[in-house]
Amino acid sequence: MRFMVIVKATEDSEAGIMPSEELLTAMMKYNEELVKAGIMLAGDGLHPSSKGARVHFSGDKRTVIDGPFAETKELIAGYWIWQVRSLDEAIEWVKRCPNPMLGESEIEIRQLFDIEDFGDAATPEIREQEKRLRSETERLAGK
Repeated sequence: MRFMVIVKATEDSEAGIMPSEELLTAMMKYNEELVKAGIMLAGDGLHPSSKGARVHFSGDKRTVIDGPFAETKELIAGYWIWQVRSLDEAIEWVKRCPNPMLGESEIEIRQLFDIEDFGDAATPEIREQEKRLRSETERLAGK
């Protein structure tokens, strides 16, 4: 099972306050444990929403909204993609994570869909296309 592990933003992360050397060292050690355990597929921190944008869809219309965005508690400061056996295993790994922020913080865990989750809507043609696209993205990522 693949999971996206989401580090929620805080006022500090949205203000662009960078982590200390001590926290970066702790997070790199944690990331190394994840890689050695064979579960970390990807992971990165994100710039504050002030450097981002949203695109709102309404029928055929597209509206661009520049950051920053007001609801800090709904924003993402970073993420990992993990391959683990279960949600419980992902939870156990998150419990081992150093606090990613200076003060209180929150990490959300969400399972990613696999093509099989779409049932009959994922026709053989769609499944083959998904397989081809996944192979190509892995090739481009140097795997």
